[in-house]
Amino acid sequence: MNKEKLVETVSRLMAIPKGILAIDESTSTCNTRFEKLGIISSEENRRVYRELLVTTPGIEQYISGYILYDETIRQKTKEGKSFTSVLQEKGIDVGIKVDMGTKDFSPHLGDKITEGLVGLAERLQEYKEMGATFAKWRAIYTISKETPSEACVQANADIFAEYAQICQNEGIVPIVEPEILIDGDHTIEQCFDVTSRNLDVVFKTLKAKNIFIPGMILKTSMVISGNESLKLSPANDVAKMTIKCLLKYVPKEIGGIVFLSGGQEDDEATRNLNATNAHSPLPWPLTFSYGRAIQNKALMSWAKNPFDISTAQKLILVAAKANSLARMGEYKTT
Repeated sequence: MNKEKLVETVSRLMAIPKGILAIDESTSTCNTRFEKLGIISSEENRRVYRELLVTTPGIEQYISGYILYDETIRQKTKEGKSFTSVLQEKGIDVGIKVDMGTKDFSPHLGDKITEGLVGLAERLQEYKEMGATFAKWRAIYTISKETPSEACVQANADIFAEYAQICQNEGIVPIVEPEILIDGDHTIEQCFDVTSRNLDVVFKTLKAKNIFIPGMILKTSMVISGNESLKLSPANDVAKMTIKCLLKYVPKEIGGIVFLSGGQEDDEATRNLNATNAHSPLPWPLTFSYGRAIQNKALMSWAKNPFDISTAQKLILVAAKANSLARMGEYKTT
């Protein structure tokens, strides 16, 4: 394991004032979004849209890394240039989603565990040859009276540790993403309890398996009430509860923390990010790894006029800049 190389990659990804752009939607997820907007689902349309994202002029001012999907990392621009080379020329690190999705965790109804460890080392070697410097693995947890179970929390933590170990052995920075889903009517206090318990188990397990903590990144959901809750969470409350949880359960030596937008409205995710960064100084760098919160307006614009690439790219840049400012605690609502 080359610890120095891992730390160097993490430092680039967490560089101020940047964040990470997630364009790692699976084929089915991408097609679903296309269909809702009247876009024909095809590999070529997915390629064209992703080219729009990858080639946005000036995006490197605000974005340090792109997380790609297996199909995306193999795609090229209409001129035949690989997406990875376009990003590398901009000084942007190439990331890759490597989990294979979730499956039911029997016999715990409602719990899910993530698959994809089989053959992971070989896949990482191929992605590394294609230019990848970091990877992402996601687990999901639903808050209910029965879930997540202790067994599910521990099983996913064990999988995270094995994934992180394989990544670091290959010189790839692992992003560990334990996402507490926003779906449901849970309170912000319930989310705090579940997030705390989960992060506690995840990091105890990572440390027990000797994962190099400075050479990894945590991608986490914010502590926030469910989207069906009668009481919505103001940004200051989200920030206060989230920072309290992270300070208690995330090691100070971790390379960095990035937030997922996870079902929040676009501006809500930006405002909440801004509020969390008002709690400086913090022991670790704290930024964003957003997908939809940066892509949404651009995707809708492109859907209306697929020939107007320039307008869509300007919307990407505006959203990226807003979250870059929020990363600094300097975002102002208009």
